[in-house]
Amino acid sequence: MNYSFEYIDIILLAMIAGFIFLRLKSILGKRTGFEGKNPTQFKEVLKKIKVDQPIKSKDDFDDEAQKDFLKGAKIAYETIITDFSDNDNKIIASKPLLNKKIYEQFNEALKDRSARGQYAEITFIGVNSAEISEHKKIGNMLNVTVKFIAEVITCIRDKDKKIISGDPEKVKKIYDTWVFARDITSTNPNWQLVNTLT
Repeated sequence: MNYSFEYIDIILLAMIAGFIFLRLKSILGKRTGFEGKNPTQFKEVLKKIKVDQPIKSKDDFDDEAQKDFLKGAKIAYETIITDFSDNDNKIIASKPLLNKKIYEQFNEALKDRSARGQYAEITFIGVNSAEISEHKKIGNMLNVTVKFIAEVITCIRDKDKKIISGDPEKVKKIYDTWVFARDITSTNPNWQLVNTLT
């Protein structure tokens, strides 16, 4: 009887993996050329924001620009969450999406986790919602605060694969408020994560 439950678990995990693969394929498309981990999708989506009229102030960040921004923000969110939570304890894919301060904070946390002999397992189910709660200009920087609600399956294991926290079979809802920023005087169209409020 126990074996039948194990088979059901395997089938369910395979279905979840298949769903995530198809979802990622539809979002990211087919890779060609460079096969490294750098995520260009966020950059490419955000390059399309008001290409003919660059953002010169927060007033140029209209509904259409916000809609395009959120498409890229969702991709960036998933990239950062999965990169921070993978088992190599290194920030690779999401490094271009983080400013220096956030990168150093994340990197320090991963070093601590690695020193304890722990690693994370995550299955990113999806972003339920992403909503801009505020956008404001500070000097030359346009800051955009986004509230995310997402679902993941995650747990932390030790070097012997014993579960320290989390549940590898339970979907968990997470709530995050992140701030992205971009220099509106720069020709560089890229946004970066500059703060995590929750």
